Parts: sequence; structure tokens; C-alpha cells
Amino acid sequence: MSSISVPANFPSRVISAAKKKSAKLTLWPLVAATFFMVSGGTYGTEEIIHGAGYGHGILILLFLPLFWSLPTAFMIGELSSALPHEGGYYAWVRRGLGNFWGFQEAWISLAASIFDMAIYPTLFVFYLKQIAPWFGEGNHGVLAGLFVVAACTVLNLAGIRVVGITSLWLFFLLSFPFAMVVIMTPLKAGAFAAPHLAATGTGLGLLGGVLVAMWNYMGWDNASTIAQEVERPQRTYPKAMIAAVILVSLTYVLPFVAIYFTGIPAARFAEDGSWASIGGLLGGKLFGFEWLRFLIVLGGMMSAFGMFNALVMSYSRLPLAMAREGMLPKVFGKISKRTKAPWVAIIVCASGWALCLGLGFQRLITLDIMLYGFSLMLEFVTLVVLRLREPELKREFRVPGGLPGAILAGVFPLALLLLALVKSGSETVLGMNGLLFGALIIGCGFLVYASTRKLRVTARRAPVEPIEAT
Repeated sequence: MSSISVPANFPSRVISAAKKKSAKLTLWPLVAATFFMVSGGTYGTEEIIHGAGYGHGILILLFLPLFWSLPTAFMIGELSSALPHEGGYYAWVRRGLGNFWGFQEAWISLAASIFDMAIYPTLFVFYLKQIAPWFGEGNHGVLAGLFVVAACTVLNLAGIRVVGITSLWLFFLLSFPFAMVVIMTPLKAGAFAAPHLAATGTGLGLLGGVLVAMWNYMGWDNASTIAQEVERPQRTYPKAMIAAVILVSLTYVLPFVAIYFTGIPAARFAEDGSWASIGGLLGGKLFGFEWLRFLIVLGGMMSAFGMFNALVMSYSRLPLAMAREGMLPKVFGKISKRTKAPWVAIIVCASGWALCLGLGFQRLITLDIMLYGFSLMLEFVTLVVLRLREPELKREFRVPGGLPGAILAGVFPLALLLLALVKSGSETVLGMNGLLFGALIIGCGFLVYASTRKLRVTARRAPVEPIEAT
């Protein structure tokens, strides 16, 4: 924000107004927003247990954060504390590796968002139909999906604190039914089968379970794009990343451990939305009403809504940062004077995602991991390059272990990405090999960069100047 001269004889009134104008995201709303950018709760993990079994599945969910999430959280903590710029990972890569790779970082993220964002309103409708079957008829589901897009657009236009507080409340509400699952376990221990019978997985296997779990643990860097709108980002980000890693891991592991001890077989997690049927089995009926099933279905709707809402906030800051640096037309840099929200970027991005609702995109795990992995590796390379080129850069938080520690932080994520790509190389996307399709998207970024040459400002480093309202 621009500096304000405060008259000596009217301090309280001006300071109060300044505080009101500069409302920013604090620690726990940031943790909640990160939670939705990465996870959205226990939903979506069913295939891990169904495929790998309880034993292997729970081990995957326990150890993957150590080798995948924690190194990423450390990297984000250091770069966010050193360079708390709007645009986050885009600004880091641009500063460390130059304009070309900074543009590619943003291009890959925005291209991947087309495939990623279309699914969350679809998931919302999937759970909504279980409560109100009417939404499964005709175009009613599309209208419900458009409602999600419109509602999240309005919330984001209202400002970052509104999104953060909404995320915090949604986290508590959707976590409640799974807390009930954990609390009820002692009353249902061994009630459905012998516990050892629940440990057998089918089909997906150990490597497949790792692949799905990696997808469930992706997206930690999404929270970095709002750095200038976070209170004391140098200190807040490292704390938020570590807290979010722990929170996401617990929301994945604890419900599965609880269900294991009830004796429910892993095969019961064979379908999308299996948690709802298991909730109905575990909670039973109260006055003829499957109360726990209903709460889990309602939580699924809140999960999908919360993920879309938080990611609108994240992705919309990329066009904002790029416009400010001459990478996109200046119109994308316009922000609201009252809320500081990038209203043009929010509306344009939301409109694009709304147009994709009727295309029936499915979760393309291969493509998501490939694109996300490529952008993530650019961030780890940037971490090392900035350590070498700018050792004097002030860092409130550092990846432990000096330069070797910074290099080693990217080793395990890189190894897991290569493993995932080898495992999923035989899958197809829109009729072609998934890896080839991802490579085409990445290649298009090179062409787009060349075609936007006249728009760009030739600057080596990401700027630090504040955002001005327009």
C-alpha cells in the first residue's frame, strides 16, 4: 500500500482508517485457505485405501508428507519470507531465473487451472444430488455449478479477509462429521468384521496409492500468490505452511485409522463418495434418518465450495502480478479501492472456468502431477539459485542445512515426481498419451511467450513496489 502522512494532531482517527483500509489475512485464516488449496478434507482419499489397503494406505498418508509436503513447505517458507511479493511463485522464479521462466511458471499454473477448477463445482453437484436428486435432472446440475462459480466470485470480490474467514468456518463445519467418525470408533470397534480382514487392498497397488496421495498433497505453493495481502508474511508463511502440513495429514490419517478398527473392509471404499455410505453404516439411523451420512454429504459440498473459493483467490493473483510487470495487458492489474481485490482478474478467470463446466472434465491426475511437478521443480531450482546469487537477501526463515540442505530439499519431491510419471505414462488424455499432452501444454507456453513480446517490460528482478488501487 502507498505510504500515508499522518498529521501529528489527529493520530487516532487516521491510524484507525489506515488499519481499516489495510485489513490483511492473519495466520489461521491463511492456514485454512492453504488447507483448501491443498486438500479440502478427507474427501478424495478413498481410492488410496481401496487400492493399497489399510496398512499400506495409512503408511503412504503418514510418510508422504515427510518426503513430499514438508520439503515443499520449507521451500515456500524461505522464499515467501525472503520475497513476499504478489504473484508468489511467479515472482520468485522470475527474480531467480528471469522473465522467460517466470512466464512459464505462471502459464503452466493457469493452464492447469482449466483442468483443475472445472471439477470442484462438479463435485459440489455430485454431493448435492445425494441430498436433492432434482439437481441430477436436465441442466439443473450445471445451474448449481454456476451458482458455486458466482458465489465464490462474489466472496473474492469482497476481499481476501472474507475468503480467509469463510475458509476457516468451512474447515470447522466439514471437519465435524469426521470428528464424529473418530469419536464413535470405540463404540463400534470390531462391529462390522475382524479388523485384519479390512487390510487388503485391490487393483491400484502401492505405487498407484502413492500417485493418488501425491495428488491429494499437492498445491502448497498456491498460497504464496497472495503474499502482499498477508499480515507480516515473512513470519506468517513459515508457520502457516508447517501448521497446514500437520492439519492436512491428520485429516487424512485419523478417519482411516478409526474405520480400520471398526473392521469395515477396504473394499467398501470402492466408489466416489464412499465416505457417505460408510457414515450411514457407522452412524445408523436416528428417527429413521441417516444423520452421519447426511453430515458427510453436506461436508462434501462445503469441501468442493471451499476449494474453489480458495483457489480463485490464489490463481487470480497471477494475472494481477503479470500485468503489473508488463507480462499481460494493464487492465488485469486493476484492483478495487475498497477491498484491494483484483476484480478484473477474478471476473475473467471465473468466466473462463464457468465456460468449462459443461465439458465434463474428470480429475486428470497424470496431467495435474506433470504440470504441477514441472512448476514445482522450477521453484526448487529458484531456491538454490537465489542462495547462490543473493546470499545477502534477508530470509526470516531458511531451509535447514545451508546450501546442501536447500539442494537436498528438492531431491525427494523430484524422485517422487519421476516415479509418478513413469507409473502413469501409459494413461491417455483426450485420446493421446498423457505425458505427450502435458508436454504440448508446456510447449505452448514457449510460443505464447514469444507472441507477447511487445507487452513485456524487460526487467530482471521482480519489483517490490506496493499495489495501487485503480
